[in-house]
Amino acid sequence: MIRLQNVTLRYQQGPDILRDINLDIPQGAFRFLTGPSGAGKTSLLKLIFLAHRPSRGQVFLMGQDTAQQSRKSRALMRRHIGVVFQDFRLIDHLTVYDNITLPLRIAGEKQNRWHDNAVELINWVGLGDRLDALPTTLSGGEQQRAAIARAVITRPRIIIADEPTGNVDPEIGARLLRLLVELNKMGTTIVIATHDRQLWEGFDFPRLHLDKGQIGLVKEAMV
Repeated sequence: MIRLQNVTLRYQQGPDILRDINLDIPQGAFRFLTGPSGAGKTSLLKLIFLAHRPSRGQVFLMGQDTAQQSRKSRALMRRHIGVVFQDFRLIDHLTVYDNITLPLRIAGEKQNRWHDNAVELINWVGLGDRLDALPTTLSGGEQQRAAIARAVITRPRIIIADEPTGNVDPEIGARLLRLLVELNKMGTTIVIATHDRQLWEGFDFPRLHLDKGQIGLVKEAMV
């Protein structure tokens, strides 16, 4: 589902952020991505989301070489990727309900087909009483929950998340992770970047560790 071959990424004339990354994540896999601040975790997620192009190497998604795709094809592929970044990227003039359901509207789905499921999801993430609220009136944790709900609402083939539980309490964090686990059981490939040791120790999924621009696979917590 996700394959990086000899991928290097640098910004303009700066040093390499990622260096000779080789990564193969099969369909339906769940991976945690860890590493110190500045290791390049967010940059790696942005490569997977096609927000960046590699300086060298190849990125394959869903069996396709993304370097050979047109801008339109890349945009269409992004519709199959749910993404949660730390800045949330909610649209200020849209309500919580409209922000979360925006991917369905963009895809041209009719509201009478998804409204009830959307409300159920919004209740699940604990925002049922905030349907008509604007993002500027939400706490950081509420914005994070809205961003996660928006990322999963279309049941995308891939979900990537950067610190998805960083601004929520442990109980809500566990609930959000259970939601991602259930989606994974239905076949969604999931990659979560996190600093939260309790999070990756609490689930039996392989962990990718990124440090000094290079990546390795570890299955147990690092001491």
